Amino acid sequence: MKPILVINSGSSSLKYQVVDSESEKSLLAGTIERVTDHAAAFAEMLSELSASGIEPIAVGHRVVHGGERFSQPVLIDDAVENAISELIPLAPLHNPGNLAGIRAARRAFPKLAQVAVFDTAFHQSMPESAYRYAIDHELADKYSIRRYGFHGSSHSFVSRKAAEFLGKKPEEFNGIVLHLGNGASACAIQGGKSIDTSMGMTPLQGLVMGSRSGDIDPAIVFYLMREAGMSADEVDALLNKKSGMLGLTGVSDFRDVTERAAAGDQAAMVALEIFTSRVRHYLGAYLVELGRCDAIVFTGGVGENAAGERAAVCANLSALGIELDDEKNAVRSKEARDISTDPSQVRILVVPTNEELEIALQAQRLI
Repeated sequence: MKPILVINSGSSSLKYQVVDSESEKSLLAGTIERVTDHAAAFAEMLSELSASGIEPIAVGHRVVHGGERFSQPVLIDDAVENAISELIPLAPLHNPGNLAGIRAARRAFPKLAQVAVFDTAFHQSMPESAYRYAIDHELADKYSIRRYGFHGSSHSFVSRKAAEFLGKKPEEFNGIVLHLGNGASACAIQGGKSIDTSMGMTPLQGLVMGSRSGDIDPAIVFYLMREAGMSADEVDALLNKKSGMLGLTGVSDFRDVTERAAAGDQAAMVALEIFTSRVRHYLGAYLVELGRCDAIVFTGGVGENAAGERAAVCANLSALGIELDDEKNAVRSKEARDISTDPSQVRILVVPTNEELEIALQAQRLI
């Protein structure tokens, strides 16, 4: 048994899980909500770990933003810790919490290898044509303005599992992974590597999410500042915390939106149409980019559980070789499965994600 302690230390929560990297089974898991004191939260986690009797051999940390510096998991030392701190301006909501967890773990487990696994790392394989914004070149380079992409651990895990499901090596797999949930992103995978993804410099770009707007005309920001007298911070809060499903319907949970739509709520019905339209927009774009697509892969809370949304995304795509089997799609399961018709040229898969396991596996491979 090779237990790896996986820590996801956020701004207001501490999620942890001990994963046996040999059997790939979870040995212990917990979440501490409403964290205001990361040291106290970490002490609570240590108490649970001590009571379990499990002794981890290493610690894997989720770090949201690795910038351009980190394209692979790395062993954490003082230099890496300082680099993560320097990247805080790119992820002010996430990296400080991640860093607090790293510092607490290094104090608690001074003899264990500590591994940082970055959400952005998987997308460092994107070509410059995909990651560069069309703004002044020198200004972009000076301030590290480019598309980084996120949900990297999920896209990496799910694309590899999809390849295995189809009997392919990861480097042979071309596909589109749709990670749909409160946070949502699409990723084009070519030869097992990310070549494009919907999120950008921050997780705000791309698909409609629980409380994030996704793609908008950037001029809207300036318009709100001029005409509504909003400050930069107010617009930031609007687009990140008061938009998306929440802005459209008053609720952020996709299940609540679906229930309201089923009951005839017009705003909820329109919100679902907007959500689906944005997913299909990226799906179409990535089909063109890939040329050959082995599979469309649904994952995340919505992708794995919302059969109606999967059906809406795949509707009327038979001309593109994409055909959903309604009976297969209606079956609920926690296992990876194929929900396409037998003649479908592009397979449609549902593959449950497991970011904690992916972090544990990446940490194990590194150490």
